[in-house]
Amino acid sequence: MTLVLWPVIGPVSLLVMLVAHAILVWATLMPASRLLGPVVRRFRSDEKEVWLTIDDGPDPDDTPKVLDLLDAYGARATFFVKGERADAHPNLLREIVERGHSVGNHSWSHPSGTFWCLPPGAIGEQIRRANDAIERILGARPVLFRAPVGMKNPFVHPVLESERMVLVAWTARAWDTVSKSPEQVGRRIVGKVAPGAIVLLHEGDLVSGLRGSEMIDAVVGGLSREGYRCVIPEMDRLV
Repeated sequence: MTLVLWPVIGPVSLLVMLVAHAILVWATLMPASRLLGPVVRRFRSDEKEVWLTIDDGPDPDDTPKVLDLLDAYGARATFFVKGERADAHPNLLREIVERGHSVGNHSWSHPSGTFWCLPPGAIGEQIRRANDAIERILGARPVLFRAPVGMKNPFVHPVLESERMVLVAWTARAWDTVSKSPEQVGRRIVGKVAPGAIVLLHEGDLVSGLRGSEMIDAVVGGLSREGYRCVIPEMDRLV
């Protein structure tokens, strides 16, 4: 490609094009990047508070365990749910809210390998179809969105703006989906957090063969022992 374009656009223009392309790729693949639009990365707090966010549910086997764990610790969380799973398990979605937690949109089918490169129509369908399912069940559309594996492209923010939603990334993660040690995951998260951190965890079956509830138990327990509370921050505290 370089040999073909060189005489057409010149070396300087080619360099600018390559740099611009690299920046676009970086902004797409980095969940916390704001180059493509606003991204929530933490919340304002002077107290030992964190925002626990739990992706990939609802799961009929794991969600009830997670809810019981959160009750035991007096913790509150936001569940970023897959639309198709919410549609299949509406009672679980209702129970999440009834037990004091909130719900966000994590796309309809969670196309983790392709979401970042989907065209505008497909991006819109993934977000709006999940919103429609959540609204049918809970009576209100969600205002929070988390992209599958955190990756977004230039077509995501226009849809979020039309839906009056905000994109939420995270401050701390410990790769709980692949780790085989809940204790290690707990130590990693506790070692990374500060007041106002957004913690990323997952529910359901994990690649490691463990359940998300096992990781969540270790993390919330570790945070509790360090004096942290898991809260759901108000929208005006998000930054």
